[in-house]
Amino acid sequence: MISKWNYLPLTTEEQELEIALAKKFANSPAIAELLVQRGITTVDEAEKFFNPSLSDLHDPFLMQDMDKAVERLNRAMGSKEKILVYGDYDVDGTTAVALVYKYLRNYYSHVEYYIPTRDEEGYGISIMSIDQAVKDGVKLIIVLDCGIKAIEEIAYAKEHGIDFIICDHHVPDDVLPAASAILNPKLENNTYPYPHLSGCGVGFKFMQAFAKSNGLQCRNELYNLLDLVAVSIAADIVPMTGENRIMTYHGLKRLNSNPNIGLKGIIKVCGLTNREITISDVIFKIGPRINASGRMQSGMEAVELLTAKDFSEAYAMSKNIDQYNRDRKELDKRITDEANRILEERGDADSDNKTIVIYNKNWHKGIIGIVASRLTELYYKPAVVLTLSNGLATGSSRSVQGYDIYKAIEANRDILENFGGHTYAVGLSLKEENIPEFAKRFEKYVAETINPNQLTPQIDIDTYLKFEEITPEFLNCLRQFNPFGPGNQKPTFCTKNVMDYGTSKLVGKNLEHIKLELVDNNCGKVINGIAFNMSKHFEYIKSGKQFDICFTIEENKHPNHSNQYQLFVKEIRTSSK
Repeated sequence: MISKWNYLPLTTEEQELEIALAKKFANSPAIAELLVQRGITTVDEAEKFFNPSLSDLHDPFLMQDMDKAVERLNRAMGSKEKILVYGDYDVDGTTAVALVYKYLRNYYSHVEYYIPTRDEEGYGISIMSIDQAVKDGVKLIIVLDCGIKAIEEIAYAKEHGIDFIICDHHVPDDVLPAASAILNPKLENNTYPYPHLSGCGVGFKFMQAFAKSNGLQCRNELYNLLDLVAVSIAADIVPMTGENRIMTYHGLKRLNSNPNIGLKGIIKVCGLTNREITISDVIFKIGPRINASGRMQSGMEAVELLTAKDFSEAYAMSKNIDQYNRDRKELDKRITDEANRILEERGDADSDNKTIVIYNKNWHKGIIGIVASRLTELYYKPAVVLTLSNGLATGSSRSVQGYDIYKAIEANRDILENFGGHTYAVGLSLKEENIPEFAKRFEKYVAETINPNQLTPQIDIDTYLKFEEITPEFLNCLRQFNPFGPGNQKPTFCTKNVMDYGTSKLVGKNLEHIKLELVDNNCGKVINGIAFNMSKHFEYIKSGKQFDICFTIEENKHPNHSNQYQLFVKEIRTSSK
């Protein structure tokens, strides 16, 4: 599918700011433009952006109910109550549970953790888990990355003498559970300055407040857990701005210097030992392996790994989880292929429908979120993938860039049993007999509310770049924009009128990729690049004609490669005249 290339030039006022910033940073208008696009208008702001400081984290007591949460936790510990740390089975949930459990264990022994099973209990707080907590004598449950909609379950727990502290970041309903405290930066009228925390991030702020209230000045014990927060932020794809960027920056430092033992085990099975670990490594290698535990077996194993104290044990558990990930990949491919065949047979692939809703009662519940993502990427439509679980059609939805799928799902809440999530990803369940009605109404709502441009892949170009501008000083400044993520995406550049130096060649097992060596029409500087799955352009490139490319700049970490960077080409176009 051909993408639309978008470039939004700076305003006259922004251009003046750009000139001032360019003088300071590599004498580069491109670097200055990237800063201005991110709302950075002064040299001081740029220095703060390039050097994120933990001292700029917000006071945790600015969050609504934080004083109540800390008071209830302190009272539980003072009375030697049994505390249960409870979380979702995904990366965000398991890292959150590991962080809170590990930190509290430094000061309190009557604390355990629990992750519900995806197949038996489903998402969030289950009655089954509450019954078990009652048997175990639990008096306080700290729930992380879920719970904001568990009205009935928390009422049931309260009847049995169990209090809840909810630490969540999902969009709440108008009616809230009767918990002792609800920590959620998305609550209406919340005064907390940063609304985009991950579930693990909310847990971190809770522990930060707990430490502050008890005069625990040994910050390292808490800050040493920021590698877990960084993994949650990257894996949950929350904005990489504000507090999230600060915590991720320092969490990555921890991952690269002295990671927690469990993460060290995963790093080894990923083949990342003695390499600089980047946010991409977290998203594509570390995160999926932690997730695989909850998808394929039990999230309890992930927490057991993340709280491990012995490396040999952690490495053995990491190898098990790595196998879960291999199994997950096989299932993912099989189910995605099945889904594509069904869509082709139904004619959905070529239809004018704005959405995809697909159901197969035999699909693995732990994989359907990934399949929904695959279908959205392939067809560029909001997608809902459903399977049968505990007598209900249960599934996941994913959206295209710029479209709020949460609102589209919420518009059908009268025929749903449950739903919850974010702008771009929502989990839901409904009765089997309601699937046709849901599909019809979902399609109607999206068709009426989506912008046609949102149904076409978009490539947002940050700035135009000449090859002569790619200097060591420029690359050094660009490196400081890390860590990348939503709200601070890796910059996409465009260079016009480039041509083959004469040495570009096809590579790959099936010669499907192009190893590029390019020059532009401004200088003779040869720039290396890679264009994956773009062999269809090879003949044109070798003809000697000019063309345009949009790309990101990647550090080349191959040990035997002399070039320190290369262009990662997103798309190739014949040059406009």
